Amino acid sequence: MTASSAAPAPSEKGAEVGRRIGVGLMYGLWKPRVLGAWRVPATGPVIYAVNHAHNIDGPMVMGVAPRPTHFLIKKEAFVGPLGRFLTGIGQLPVDRHSADRTAIGQALGVLADGGVLGIFPEGTRGEGDFASLRAGLAYFAVRGGAPIVPVAVLGSTDRPGRLIKALPPLRSRVDVVFGDPFEAIEGVRSSGTGGGGRRAGGTGRRTRKALDEATERIQKQLTAHLENARRLTGR
Repeated sequence: MTASSAAPAPSEKGAEVGRRIGVGLMYGLWKPRVLGAWRVPATGPVIYAVNHAHNIDGPMVMGVAPRPTHFLIKKEAFVGPLGRFLTGIGQLPVDRHSADRTAIGQALGVLADGGVLGIFPEGTRGEGDFASLRAGLAYFAVRGGAPIVPVAVLGSTDRPGRLIKALPPLRSRVDVVFGDPFEAIEGVRSSGTGGGGRRAGGTGRRTRKALDEATERIQKQLTAHLENARRLTGR
């Protein structure tokens, strides 16, 4: 995959607006319990790798995370008013069925500007257990020079709500557990600088073999984090 250098990075101010909206909605509708948010680096490029079992997982992370987040979201969601809203709050449409150069360029732009990129590494909503990872997460981590912070969202699928079956019960507890940052390739530190507006650059190898090895390492790290999160939360 190659990134398009002409693709503009999404608005950081828009992502902050989205975070504030998320704070109001998530804490107003449910009872988030956030663990380990202090582990998220305060500045510099970061990738949140989030398990994905329910549609509220992304908005939940946006609302409880300590920094504004730009999520890669399937382009099918960017329709009509919702699409304009998602674009306005700095979210990125991506074609999951092809090498979407525009999305790749925008995502790398987020990291190059020292921002936070949110990825569902399983590619689509499923069991939320990190059992099947795509190579995109490894590519962005290595190419963008960013550490990965594993994020486990637990409780969103425990039971359906009474009023709206597609959502968790109102005022139910949802746990969000942030893990320790780690590098996609062992022994290779990301070159993200620590300043929000400074540029980052990947330092690792980007061969297919290296990315496959990185994906395997990432999956082990994410699976271990999920198991630890379940022990911590009792879920």
